[in-house]
Amino acid sequence: MNELRVGMVGHAFMGAAHSQAWRAVNRFFDLPLRAHMTALCGRDANRAAAAAEKLGWASYETDWRVLVERDDIDLVDICTPGDTHAEIAIAALRNGKHVLCEKPLANTVAEAEAMAEAAASAPGVRSMCGYTYRRVPAVALLARLVAEGRVGRVHHVRAAYLQDWLVDPATPMSWRLSAERAGLGALGDIGSHIVDIVQHLTGERITGVSGLTETLVPERPTVDGGTGQVTVDDAAIFLARLTGGALATFEATRFATGRKNALRVEINGSAGSLAFDLERLNELEYYDASRPSGENGFTRILVTEPDHPYLAAWWPPGHLLGYEHGFTHQARDLIEAIATGVQPRPSFADALDVQLVLDAVARSHGEWIPIPERRP
Repeated sequence: MNELRVGMVGHAFMGAAHSQAWRAVNRFFDLPLRAHMTALCGRDANRAAAAAEKLGWASYETDWRVLVERDDIDLVDICTPGDTHAEIAIAALRNGKHVLCEKPLANTVAEAEAMAEAAASAPGVRSMCGYTYRRVPAVALLARLVAEGRVGRVHHVRAAYLQDWLVDPATPMSWRLSAERAGLGALGDIGSHIVDIVQHLTGERITGVSGLTETLVPERPTVDGGTGQVTVDDAAIFLARLTGGALATFEATRFATGRKNALRVEINGSAGSLAFDLERLNELEYYDASRPSGENGFTRILVTEPDHPYLAAWWPPGHLLGYEHGFTHQARDLIEAIATGVQPRPSFADALDVQLVLDAVARSHGEWIPIPERRP
């Protein structure tokens, strides 16, 4: 079997999740290419060597520039903070490497545009942004049901991504709280997921937004005993309209006390409704308005059947999947796209659409901001 030789930049949270996917994907899915975990890259040699050994990579580098120029690398997987995405991805594309880049695509619209342009200018080279929740089987089923018209015309969408890991003001500074490193706070980190998932599920673009952002704890302790200024938002709330006319509401916060990783989306249409909650990721709720009123209500669909998206490769019905499986499905879809010569989704252009929305929300301050068409 031909190999797809992968080099990964970054080895923390997302690096571990992506490594799990590359290790598992060919063991469960029959694919035309076999992923080979060729090299991991990290700035510190000792930590990179230890991570490569632990996560299953054959070698390591300490300079991503060396990695993207290696002849034995076919795909570069970017799992670093957002301030490095553009430079690494563009260099990899120019070296003829396929690219998987974690979300959000970049820290600014200009960087995202440059990345989308580089991807469009690299014929035969595939690029994808890691909005992994598209690959949760229940979300994929939800998308399929909407596309089949099961909810009819979409009237309302409400989406929220709620976490609470910053509620304690003593939680120390990290790169995610610096605009220089992360670009945006909750809006970019988790708000980007719900923007992508809504546009994906409905098949429509967001055409305008009005939003508010807030930094609830402006200073936090640093590891050296000092304090650092928080330069990103802690929470964001915004209204939006979709191309089909539907109204949408979005909330992204890292201050929702008691909520650990609650991504929720509900779509209400003329013929029914669908709802998903990541904390119950093997389930989907469906309301079919065509049923008699005396019998009707939301139906719980347990998304573990072999005819549900991705499930035939896994366990018998009723045996649940977890968070890590979405990353394996992402790797599966990317390998299939590379092998068959098609553009995987979400493309860098799709991810640029998300970036345009995030930028408009950040600039809104309560005003209505139209979303421009992307240029590439």
